[in-house]
Amino acid sequence: MVGKTVRLTVAQATVRFLVNQKTIIDGEKLPIFAGCWAIFGHGNVAGLGEALYQVRDAFPTLRAHNEQAMALSAIAFAKASFRRRFMACTTSIGPGALNMVTAAAVAHVNRLPLLLLPGDVFANRQPDPVLQQVEDFQDGTVSANDCFRPVSRYFDRIQRPEQLILALQRTMHVLTDPAECGPVTLAMCQDVQAEAFDWPESLFDEKVWTPRRIRPDETELSTVIGLIKAAKNPMIIAGGGVLYSEAAADLVAFAETHRIPVAVTQAGKSAIDETHELALGAVGVTGTSAANALAADADLVLAVGTRFQDFTTGSWALFKTGGMRIVALNVASYDTTKHNAVPLVADAKVGLTLLSQGLGGWKAAGVADRAGEEKAAWLEAAAKVLAPTNAEKPSDAQVIGAVARTLGGPGTVVVCAAGGLPGELDKLWVPTVPGSYHMEYGFSCMGYEIAGGIGVKLANPDKEVVVMVGDGSYMMMNSEIATSVSLGQKLTVVLLDNHGFGCINRLQMATGGANFNNLWQNCAMEVQPEIDFRAHAESLGALAVKVASIGELENALEASRNNDRTTVIVIDTDPLAATEAGGHWWDVAVPEVSVREEVGKARADYEAARQLQRIFD
Repeated sequence: MVGKTVRLTVAQATVRFLVNQKTIIDGEKLPIFAGCWAIFGHGNVAGLGEALYQVRDAFPTLRAHNEQAMALSAIAFAKASFRRRFMACTTSIGPGALNMVTAAAVAHVNRLPLLLLPGDVFANRQPDPVLQQVEDFQDGTVSANDCFRPVSRYFDRIQRPEQLILALQRTMHVLTDPAECGPVTLAMCQDVQAEAFDWPESLFDEKVWTPRRIRPDETELSTVIGLIKAAKNPMIIAGGGVLYSEAAADLVAFAETHRIPVAVTQAGKSAIDETHELALGAVGVTGTSAANALAADADLVLAVGTRFQDFTTGSWALFKTGGMRIVALNVASYDTTKHNAVPLVADAKVGLTLLSQGLGGWKAAGVADRAGEEKAAWLEAAAKVLAPTNAEKPSDAQVIGAVARTLGGPGTVVVCAAGGLPGELDKLWVPTVPGSYHMEYGFSCMGYEIAGGIGVKLANPDKEVVVMVGDGSYMMMNSEIATSVSLGQKLTVVLLDNHGFGCINRLQMATGGANFNNLWQNCAMEVQPEIDFRAHAESLGALAVKVASIGELENALEASRNNDRTTVIVIDTDPLAATEAGGHWWDVAVPEVSVREEVGKARADYEAARQLQRIFD
């Protein structure tokens, strides 16, 4: 091999390479990998485990209690870092590896960087079948790790040492490229991990990765400028790409200069201070009445950094104006032509700047005034559902109101993912600084919340991290309370107990279904669970309290500021109450035939609503 070499195992070479990848943030050079989450077992403890031990001071190894959870924490860290830094995760083969597949899907759907290093079977196949090996009777090359293929942006299986060189280069491209970004899986055959090789020293040279800012095609830019100038009722929909481009200030400047109101997606929420006069809040199925009213009448939508999830578009029934045009400004060309959108392939920061320069002094006429009127009406409706109550079982909205009054503000990040809370938070939470709202709603992964809170805290050690979670999601992955305590990552967890899956029960009712198998009282149970969540959280090392009212909740939240570790606050809530103001229809197919009269009526309403969908216009 040309040049100097160094003899290392494959595992040692992998870790040494990762340690030497850097980035620059606010003028400071930092490791681009903040460390590696690891649960050791056969398949990674001898190879990667030994390699990680050698660099434990420079490259932290963190231990969780569940493989899916640790990968979710890594994802949340990357999201909270606006994709500028990320983490790796390693597991044993078999169930340890497969536990991360769901997390890989979370990263894939949300376009977030994540490096997965699951152990794999022996490349030499001599001891086959090894413990936990999944045998394919027709294909000797298959292992359990092949399940990662559809949920990885790049997948490779390292079966020879020299394969690692190109695999690591491809890995860094995917993790840092704004358009290709997503999870990378390098399945590490366990015998190969321990195999030594003479590596070129240049492989371990320090490399600094900075954001690539894609500039638009001149023809696309000119076309879009012309369309905006011709618009009478334009609006902006800001997605997560605005945050990842660090273009929040550019978005606000564009909106102010051209007097165009701004709505946000779940991923884009906090891209604009929602107290700003032009901020409409969330749009779509869980949107505010203000954002949805302007969307219905818009003749042009400038969508910046969004992948057009159905919750954003109201299943493509939100936009009502004939001839309405969508301009899709996005680094990923894949997202720019959905539903006949006009593409503008560009980085959000660069694209907004060049669009503004091209528009010059042009301003939208009158739409900002309409936005102000609609927003005032929405704020009045929101204030009513957020107000304190003496109800025995408050609504989710009333709990949110208590959290906002007590801990809300620029120094707090609220974290959530699944159930009814994402819809209520999307409408009602008012973030004022980028990153202060952290919602995993691309995959809506139950169990994300507490694990995700750890990742957010690692990325924002000086901020209060408030995790809001329902009892259903808590029951799926509560082990990471112990992880947060052991790592010294303090969270405030607000646990809303509605005794089941209240969100899906409401959806079941809305589609004509009978109350069935969601709330505990409607399940085939001889004894309904009476779970002492307070005692459970305490058993995992947290401080915990159960409160009986909104007033007690506010007192507990205030007290949590001074606690030295994770605090869990439990409150019983109403499983049926939801904010009626705002929102939009969502396409959930209703059976054409049923013995239930309620289903028949729901089907008729469903067919009427489908007539408003814009399939292609």
